[in-house]
Amino acid sequence: MKRFAKVMAVLIAILVIAFVVFRTPDTDPVEMRAKYGAAPSQFVELPSGLTVHLRDEGLRDGLPIVLLHGSNADLHTWQPWVDALQSDYRVIRIDQRGHGLTGAAPDGDYSSDAFVADIDAVADKLGLEQFILIGHSMGGGFSVRYALENPDRLMGMVLIDATGAPIKGEGSNLGFKLARMPVASTLMEHITPRWMVEKSLRQSISNQQIATPEAIDRYWEMLRYPGNRGATIARFSLPLVPLNEQDVAGIDIPTLVIWGTEDAVISVEAGRWYDRALASHTYLEYDGIGHLPHEEAAERSISDLRQWLEQLTQTTPVG
Repeated sequence: MKRFAKVMAVLIAILVIAFVVFRTPDTDPVEMRAKYGAAPSQFVELPSGLTVHLRDEGLRDGLPIVLLHGSNADLHTWQPWVDALQSDYRVIRIDQRGHGLTGAAPDGDYSSDAFVADIDAVADKLGLEQFILIGHSMGGGFSVRYALENPDRLMGMVLIDATGAPIKGEGSNLGFKLARMPVASTLMEHITPRWMVEKSLRQSISNQQIATPEAIDRYWEMLRYPGNRGATIARFSLPLVPLNEQDVAGIDIPTLVIWGTEDAVISVEAGRWYDRALASHTYLEYDGIGHLPHEEAAERSISDLRQWLEQLTQTTPVG
């Protein structure tokens, strides 16, 4: 009995030492706001009590475009698009709940309904009657759900490697796989080394040039923003509810769908499902591109988006 107690004591000591050595603490919110939240950033409180980090740039009277990032990303993922669009459009991008400088939601709700409600609340707060909604990955899935609930508020929608399609055998990256594993996810709330973030990013993309040290640092620091790791674990613990094909087929909103054929996170088969299901849409596949076409193929995607926007404004009254 004494021998067993000694062995257990040694094991516990080893675990405690390992935890102390490998633990990656939260980032300092003051430092992060100074680094990533300077002007033109705003921090807007919604009726739910959530304070959202957003940037509202470009032409104040221009056609409003709202940009939604993907899982464990943040509003900086859209920088190439913002740089290209802000001279002609009003461009709004937000850090969604549990992400970026928005941080954890006070109500702890990371359901699809909560994310969709945030979109509407931000639009209300900024006085947007109608707008174009653009979403990547997770943000794309929420865009579709928003379109189903608020069709009259959208002039158009852009989906980039979006979630939501009922396709089996989806891929993933290291971080997403661990977030779905009960024991590993518990450890991830305290131990998320930079190398793991880098590996996850590199597994998600084909154009490795965008995995710069600065980009990896940003992903790593934002993941460790207070509350974001816990939010990630809470979100990944929820059941995945795919979209209904009949519901999606009923969306009567001009839509542009962009997909990287080498997406290892959400298969191009999901993009082809959207191509079959959506009614009024344009579907584009990018050969040799992974999960982040808006960054991996920034110039091409901007050109395709601009062409689509010009066609949209020619056929749809603005204002």
